[in-house]
Amino acid sequence: MKFRLFGVGTSVYSSRPVSHTLAAAALLLASAASAQDSASADIESTVTYPAEFFAQYEPYSVNDMLNRIPGISVARGGGNNGGPGSSGGSNRRGLGAGGDQILINGRRIAGKDNEGNSQLSRIPANQVQYIEIIRGTSGDLDVRGGGQVINIVLLAAESRSSVAVEVNADRYHDGTLNPGGSISLTGQRGAFNYLFSLESEPRYEFRDGFETSILADGSLNDTVMRDEYRDQTTNTLSSNLGYDLTSNDRINFNFQIAKSDPPGTAHRQITDLTVSPSQVQVEYDTIPASNTAWEVGGDYEHSFANGSRFKTLFIVNEQDEESARHAYRVVDGSYNKFLYLANQAVQKERIVRSSYSFGVSDTQDLEIGIERAQTILDAQLQLGVPSTTTPSSPVFGGLSESSNTDALVEEIRYESFIVHNWQINDRMSLESTLLYETSTIEQSGDVRNKRDFNFLRPKVDYRFDITPSVQFRASIEKDVSQLSFSDFTSSVAGGDDDQNALAGNPELAQEQSVRYEANIEYRLPNDGGVLSSRVFYHDLSDVIDKIDVSTATRIQSANGNIGDGERYGISLDASVRLGFIGAPDMLLTSGLQLEDSQVKDPFLGIDRRLRQAGRGSFRLGYRHDITDINLNYGFDYSHSFRGNRKAYDIDKIEDYNSGDFMTAFVEKVGFMGFTYRFEAMNVVEGERCRVRSRYLGGTIATGYLSEIEDSCSNTGIKYAIKIRGTF
Repeated sequence: MKFRLFGVGTSVYSSRPVSHTLAAAALLLASAASAQDSASADIESTVTYPAEFFAQYEPYSVNDMLNRIPGISVARGGGNNGGPGSSGGSNRRGLGAGGDQILINGRRIAGKDNEGNSQLSRIPANQVQYIEIIRGTSGDLDVRGGGQVINIVLLAAESRSSVAVEVNADRYHDGTLNPGGSISLTGQRGAFNYLFSLESEPRYEFRDGFETSILADGSLNDTVMRDEYRDQTTNTLSSNLGYDLTSNDRINFNFQIAKSDPPGTAHRQITDLTVSPSQVQVEYDTIPASNTAWEVGGDYEHSFANGSRFKTLFIVNEQDEESARHAYRVVDGSYNKFLYLANQAVQKERIVRSSYSFGVSDTQDLEIGIERAQTILDAQLQLGVPSTTTPSSPVFGGLSESSNTDALVEEIRYESFIVHNWQINDRMSLESTLLYETSTIEQSGDVRNKRDFNFLRPKVDYRFDITPSVQFRASIEKDVSQLSFSDFTSSVAGGDDDQNALAGNPELAQEQSVRYEANIEYRLPNDGGVLSSRVFYHDLSDVIDKIDVSTATRIQSANGNIGDGERYGISLDASVRLGFIGAPDMLLTSGLQLEDSQVKDPFLGIDRRLRQAGRGSFRLGYRHDITDINLNYGFDYSHSFRGNRKAYDIDKIEDYNSGDFMTAFVEKVGFMGFTYRFEAMNVVEGERCRVRSRYLGGTIATGYLSEIEDSCSNTGIKYAIKIRGTF
């Protein structure tokens, strides 16, 4: 079985297979001879699932194939876990070596919104040759820092093509019905391979809520009934093109454009209970909005005769967002505008990353490289309110100017890195990374500021095969978060009717962490499942939370650095086929995370949890494939442990609780070979709740309790029907 990786034809089971370089120190599946009929584990312990294994399930896409693999949720979780002090996350600037842990034909997709993980629902299952779960470290991997890497290997053929089509319709709990669909073309012509995809995804939301407010003495203040609507459909066009210039040279080009105009409306009925009889006030918001994003990426790779390789890639993207809130009070049938709040933001990013990797010896590899990233945010905010002394203006929605801010923020960041991989012996590997980051952030507009930063970020990743079925992984890493440009300037406040805009802080510094993590994973015999446990401790510095930036006339806060903190916990995951009860086509997955955190509050001087940090969560999933009738069904359920998940601000304390979330589905391959799927989301109608305590006459430390607002909202059950087919 052959495939092309890094421009070189390689055999999975040759004397020096790709898994030797891609998965040094990963696990062997126990009882490999029995497992060969389904998932294979080669001598270097990369777990391989050939396409034949999935044929019995008749999957539609790569995502459908991955859902049949035990422990795939742990594998796709990657490393670094995000959280405070982390440089990861979907909003990261630049590219870095971590992030998406998905490879296509052994290569990383040169994209962010259009990276490998987004391809999984677009690639038809009939284009896949096999899937690898790479559980070791290697100098040949295009990504770093993940617990495991998933490599999707497509069929190698002189000529192949496939068209995948999906039509769907979503029904929401207010009766709204929205259609959607997608079509993708995947194929290969000689040295040229391609993927084109067009998708229209409905993302309508109707949220209804109710709030009760009581005064400090326990008497009723008011009630608020809310209905909020967002009518959004996101249309996305994407393409991924690759060409083998020679047996050692390969180029790839990626493109994506997405457009959505998510206008919203809100209706509030406020009943004042402090007077008798009670009085009702109706408020109505219109919220026009638009959002356009595009991204272009590409890479070139050359493999040398001695096994070393050079790779360079680029990414250019831009996102334009605009929204405006027109708020009215309804009096005797007339709409009287009392607020106009508009926000415009354009964010641009330009990234170039180059690296050279080579072997130092038979057991050691080195990679050296550099990345340059330029990020620009151009943002404006206009706030208009009624006034009898200041003239009105159409710029402020026909009201009078209250605030008009303008900010241009630019960051130039360089990331130089060297990575050393050492195969200590046939059971142990060690990956050491040294990264030096320098950046300059310059802000102009209402505030002018320029600051330089530099950080040294080392990391050590150790892996040990205790037995062929048990692997131990441990890592120590110094990480530095990326600053949110929106924190530098005034921005729109969400979720608080009494606060229109948030103040900015141009002196904000990066949150940092030293992250200690250890993991033990056990793979059951005969591809029977995966058991995994992880413990972590994160030592935090320069924690970002709310600080006091009050003026002589106004009490206000902004995001700032409040000092040191810590976060720690344990995760337990199990994904097991129920073959031990005679049901191997039933897959049960579960996960439990317990965590805690601590930081000193800048207002009250007390030790408390990090902002909105909870105590952990539990999840449970079940899938049953009845292959005889081409049907499968199941559910996914998640629960967050409640209690003391608070956010402290200068004049309020908010306590958040979220209800349970559950999705159930049934799917069947039927008429004309199409796949018919029915989904029900938010089956248990979990509510999103918040208790907000407001203070007047000062801060939460110096003022007095004014009122307590208890509110909950819910989006209700959403039903979806999907019909999929491949041609």
